[in-house]
Amino acid sequence: MTDKANPIRFGILGCAAIAHKVSRAIGLAPNATVVAVGSRSLDKAQRFIAVNGLPPATRAHGSYEAVLDDPAVDAVYVPLPTSLHVRWAVAAAEHGKHVLLEKPTALCAADLDQILEACRSRGVQFMDSTMWMHHPRTARMRELLSDPNRFGPLKAIHSSFTYGGGDPDFLQNDIRVKPDLDALGALGDAGWYCIRSVLWAADYVLPRTAIAHHGCVKNQAGVILSCGATLVWDDGQVATFHCSFLSNLTMELCVMGTRGTLHLSDFVLPFEETPAKFKLATDSKFKELHIGWQPLPSEHVISTDLPQEALMIQEFSRLAGSIRDSGSKPDEKWPIITRKTQLVLDAVKESIEKGFEPVNVTG
Repeated sequence: MTDKANPIRFGILGCAAIAHKVSRAIGLAPNATVVAVGSRSLDKAQRFIAVNGLPPATRAHGSYEAVLDDPAVDAVYVPLPTSLHVRWAVAAAEHGKHVLLEKPTALCAADLDQILEACRSRGVQFMDSTMWMHHPRTARMRELLSDPNRFGPLKAIHSSFTYGGGDPDFLQNDIRVKPDLDALGALGDAGWYCIRSVLWAADYVLPRTAIAHHGCVKNQAGVILSCGATLVWDDGQVATFHCSFLSNLTMELCVMGTRGTLHLSDFVLPFEETPAKFKLATDSKFKELHIGWQPLPSEHVISTDLPQEALMIQEFSRLAGSIRDSGSKPDEKWPIITRKTQLVLDAVKESIEKGFEPVNVTG
C-alpha cells in the first residue's frame, strides 16, 4: 500500500509558477513526497526548495538530466513549456519514471504519441495535470448527467475559460504568448480546459467536426490570444467554447439535456478550495404569466478534505504505487482522455489555419 511510509517520490523538472502549487499538493497527498527539484540553475532549484518549505532532504539539481538520473525519484512532474515536453517526457519515461505532464501536453497529436509510446513501452504511468477532473464534484456531476430522469439525452454544451483581461505585462512577457515556448497560446492553455470539459460532458465521444469561429485574435508573433469553436457530433449534439487571454476571469460550463441543465461558474478552479458548487435544473417550465421558473434549479455543494490538485497527486501516486508494488499495468484511461483532448485541439487549430473551414476530427 502506498502511503507516507512508502510514498511515490517525485522529482520536479523546472521551477515554473504552477510548480509551486503542485509541490504543495504533493506535500498534502497522503502517498507522495518531493525528493528532488531540477532547474537549469542549481541556485534556482535551491531557492524553490526553500521558498516552498519542501522536506530538508530534498535534493537540488542543476539540470533536468540529474533529476532523471536520480535513483530515488519514482515519478516526475513536468511543468516545462510545451515545446520541451516531447524531449523531457520521453526522457523521463526512458529512465523508468512515471510522468505527470502539464497541459497542453504537446504541440500536436504526433508529438503526444511519442510521449505516450515511450510511457507505454517502459510500463510507466502517464497522466496530464488537468486538476478539476479529480475533484469529487466532477464525479457527482457525472452521476447526474447519466440520470435519464434528471438530465436526459445530451443536446448541447458551452464552455468558456478566459483570464488575463489584456494585462500588458502578461501579453508581452508570459511564456504562453511566446511562439518558441508555448506556440498554442490561449488555445493550448485555456482552450485545453474547455475542450476537456466538452469531452467530459459528452462521455469522451469525439465530435465529427470542428469549426473555428471567426474573430480569432493573434499577437504579432502569430500566437493565439483569443479564439473559439463549434464542435458537432453525428447524432446532432453540438458544443461551443471560447478561450481568451483578453477577458476577465471566467470559467463557465453549461451542459444541456432534454430534461435537465447543469451549470457551474468555476469549473477549472473552484471559488473556494474545499467546497464546490453547481446547479442542476430539471423539467424547467415558466410560471404562470411567465414571471419566473418552476421548479427552481437545485444547488449542490460538494466538499473535500483535500484540494483537487492534491487529489490528482493522490490518484497518480496510487496508480504508480500499484505498478511498483503489485506489478500492475499502467491505467490507460488517462492517456486515452489526453489524446482525445489533443485531437480536438489539433482540429480547431487546423480550422483556424484554413480560414475557419470545417475540419474532421480524426484519431
